[in-house]
Amino acid sequence: MAVLQPFDKLPMLNSATLLLVGVDEGLQRELAKAILQEKKSFKINIHLATSLPLPSEADHLRPRIDLIVFIIDIKSKYSLKNVEASLAHVDASFFLGKVCFLVSGVGRVNYCSVEMSSILKLEEVYCSPVLYCELELERIRVATAQRLLRMLQICAGHVPGVSALTFNSMLTNSY
Repeated sequence: MAVLQPFDKLPMLNSATLLLVGVDEGLQRELAKAILQEKKSFKINIHLATSLPLPSEADHLRPRIDLIVFIIDIKSKYSLKNVEASLAHVDASFFLGKVCFLVSGVGRVNYCSVEMSSILKLEEVYCSPVLYCELELERIRVATAQRLLRMLQICAGHVPGVSALTFNSMLTNSY
């Protein structure tokens, strides 16, 4: 059970790797598909995982991960517990701008199982931004994909003069 570390491998030229972690594999696939359909100037590798740690037998094959997105379904307490358990397998230096939480299902407040205070606590404890969306709606999924693509581009170092840490600082202080 290896801990994911952000700088344990060299970056690949003109490419970036995104790791989506969440219990709803269908929504992960839809989001990944939306990201891949966007116009971009670099190659994207997207890995899907229901939880961490990742299998250790693939450690030598796995590229450097530039951004981890933890997906929380607001309708599922199990989703939040899964993310909380997975966070223990991420090196602390990832939380310097290379992690974000994506909260899905916010359009259906009547069906919430997860307390918003729990999500805000994650944001505060891990100093990582929270994006709220409704992944089941295509229009919002596409907008979320565009936003994640921009974040990935910054986290991979493809935007001159902007680091993941400064971008994260702007996101968390913007409201």
